[in-house]
Amino acid sequence: MNSWLTPIERPRERLLHSGAANLSSADLIAVCFGSGLPGESAQQLAQRLIAHFGSPLALMAAPTDKLLACRGLGAARTAQLKAVHELSCRSDEYTLARSDPLQDVSAVCRYIRRRIGHRERETFACLFLDTRYRPVCWEEMFLGSVNRAHVHPREVLKRGIELNAAALILAHNHPSGIAEPSQADLQLTRELKDLLRRVDIEVIDHVIVSPTTAVSLAARGLLGSPV
Repeated sequence: MNSWLTPIERPRERLLHSGAANLSSADLIAVCFGSGLPGESAQQLAQRLIAHFGSPLALMAAPTDKLLACRGLGAARTAQLKAVHELSCRSDEYTLARSDPLQDVSAVCRYIRRRIGHRERETFACLFLDTRYRPVCWEEMFLGSVNRAHVHPREVLKRGIELNAAALILAHNHPSGIAEPSQADLQLTRELKDLLRRVDIEVIDHVIVSPTTAVSLAARGLLGSPV
């Protein structure tokens, strides 16, 4: 540990004494790390990594190979970050399972942005739902380039049938950072909605995310709109 800090100054002791809400994001990450590097405390290491990736969420959501390439992030610390990120995503899933995605659009957008908002390549995913609109499965189905993922509607249809899904939410990210839907996005939404309707699978939304924003086509009245 950092011997130059008194016990009450150390993030772990301050968390136990004052509560996690009173710690900075860097302090919380430092608690996960437990220790720093020679000449760099755990807090300083966490601050450097947050500055490098841009935010705590971007740090935790970064690809494993990029984390491992950072000075001070070996396999153990990288695994800790990915575990914390996955727990946060599962916490959002827990919330979604107890809410109505038709009404709580913000919870859906937050979950999807946490999952794929920071990806550097376009990723198309589906959140499959049961008859009560509770999450059945989240699947990242197609991985593309920095500006396009080639989506095969037949595969979405096939997977929906395999999961016995009653509904689904389409999702993809825009690595450009601008989450506004393109004409191609609207056309794809319409095609998938029409195709899935034939087997009684309802498309209730298509959410487009970036690292900082999310757009719900349903909320904008664009779900399946003609182009």
